[in-house]
Amino acid sequence: MEWQGWAALAITLGALAILITTTLGAHLVMMGALVLLGVLGILTSSEALAGFSNSGVITVAAMFVVAAGIHGSGGIDLLVNKVLGNPKTERSALARIFAPVVLLSGFLNNTPVVATMIPALHAWSRKIGIPASKLMIPLSYSAILGGTLTLIGTSTNLVVNGQYQAITGEAGFSLFSITLVGIPVTIAGIIFMLMFFPKWLPSRNTGNAFGNLREFTLEVAIDPNGPLVGKTVAQAGLRNLERVYLVEIERGGTIVTATPSEERLKANDRLVFAGDTQAISDLLRIHGIIPSLEQDTYQSLATDRSERCLVEAVVSPHCAAVGYAIRDAQFHDRYGAIVLAVARNGERLQGNLSSIRLKAGDTLLLESRPAFVSRQKYNKDFLLINDLATLQPRHEKAYIAWGILAVIVAAAGFGVTSMLYASLVGAGLMLMTGCCSVSQAEKSIDFQVIITIAASFALGAALQKTGVATFLAHHLIEASQNNPLLMLILVYVCVSLLTEMITNNAAAILMLPIALDLTSRAGLNHEPFIFAIMMAASASFATPLGYQTNLMVYGPGNYRFTDFIKVGLPMNIFVGAVSLITIIAIWPLS
Repeated sequence: MEWQGWAALAITLGALAILITTTLGAHLVMMGALVLLGVLGILTSSEALAGFSNSGVITVAAMFVVAAGIHGSGGIDLLVNKVLGNPKTERSALARIFAPVVLLSGFLNNTPVVATMIPALHAWSRKIGIPASKLMIPLSYSAILGGTLTLIGTSTNLVVNGQYQAITGEAGFSLFSITLVGIPVTIAGIIFMLMFFPKWLPSRNTGNAFGNLREFTLEVAIDPNGPLVGKTVAQAGLRNLERVYLVEIERGGTIVTATPSEERLKANDRLVFAGDTQAISDLLRIHGIIPSLEQDTYQSLATDRSERCLVEAVVSPHCAAVGYAIRDAQFHDRYGAIVLAVARNGERLQGNLSSIRLKAGDTLLLESRPAFVSRQKYNKDFLLINDLATLQPRHEKAYIAWGILAVIVAAAGFGVTSMLYASLVGAGLMLMTGCCSVSQAEKSIDFQVIITIAASFALGAALQKTGVATFLAHHLIEASQNNPLLMLILVYVCVSLLTEMITNNAAAILMLPIALDLTSRAGLNHEPFIFAIMMAASASFATPLGYQTNLMVYGPGNYRFTDFIKVGLPMNIFVGAVSLITIIAIWPLS
């Protein structure tokens, strides 16, 4: 390799190191790599920016809008209400979840599918008496498996197909090309979960993320202008509340624990309670109790107490408040809401609520006006918005949204038009029929994902142009001792490991040019290697950070990091083995 090759390799390794070791956004890292490749003259401007005009990337953006139409019209709720029913055992409950989730994820981006299903499953779990912790990880995993059923099931499949077309100049794959692999892998994955997950998953009884009395807390304060100042704890009605317990009082820097009933309350006392969401709602209705944070702001927010509602939200990695203490995050100015409680990894957070630094995956209990839910539903600051006070509305346009999805799938599946134009027509129809508004469509497009994918194309192009892909392919051939089966396994394992550390799209895009050079040099059929990349990039189960839907269910399922390792690592190995066996059985390697 010449210096351009070593520079491209160094930039690629540097980008991977930054993604693995820092919290810097993947879109910023990939754009930085793109700029370096352009400035150094390794890529021309057209080569560096080619990803932004790639058909796969445009298709991903259009499918975000199609998913917004299904989501906003209540289409998912319609399906859920007709399918879930009233199972008696955990296995039958899981079996009822798998069918709609797999079906939806086969044709929609799985992020809005999981976002809509989480509150529905929470309510359902309480109804059937099965802990949500038994259902949330299977929800995420089944959405991941469903995404392997079609070319549009996940953005990874679309961008791999788009990059394959750009590199080889060939027509690419059809909508159902990957279905031959996806169906047996999905069926095997579902059987695996039905057999082992009821025993392996923890049983943590909580109606929602704030329902565990031992692990979640709420901080409130005594309104200095309210009627509780000077009253005892008992007189204020704070001693014998149901499902909520007064843990301590902080006053002037000192802590009063095991608070006696005769303790008199003073202005601005900070009271720490443990309780579930309904109890918290009852507590906040007591005149003289206000949230402990931003008391002046709270007064302006809650002039009419009847208009307030409780909202549960999971913090996204893209949230502007990540890394800031709650007192500095300006929740009221930015979101029109105030933080009442924080849950992290199913454990109670010690210390003053205002000093807690927010992290991705934290589950927040917010108090806001009802408009917050509709305003933030398509905002990427939160992965889940759950209005705890009201049910999601049902819209009459749900059937129209499903009809539009069926039309574009049929058009692409029968070759009437390409997936690109089918998705663009579908997005337009969602807007024209009112299944989603223009504002909802704009907010539904995750531009950080789009930028990450498009910019990653530059790294892939540089690896191919400078000979790095050929160099790495040569060494993979040597490592596998010219054994095609071992080459396929190595490619799958490399993508799988990268996916757990960086974004699945970036992992696939970086490995595709290497795999294509590998097959060309070894004289092998490239199709099984491409499908192995698609499957490995999607099959991310071992950590909550490896795939966005895993992070979404982390807080609402009341999970710990080790819960994912316990069930996800065996799932990774099992799905990988089934994928490779299926690919080898269908396509000849040479």
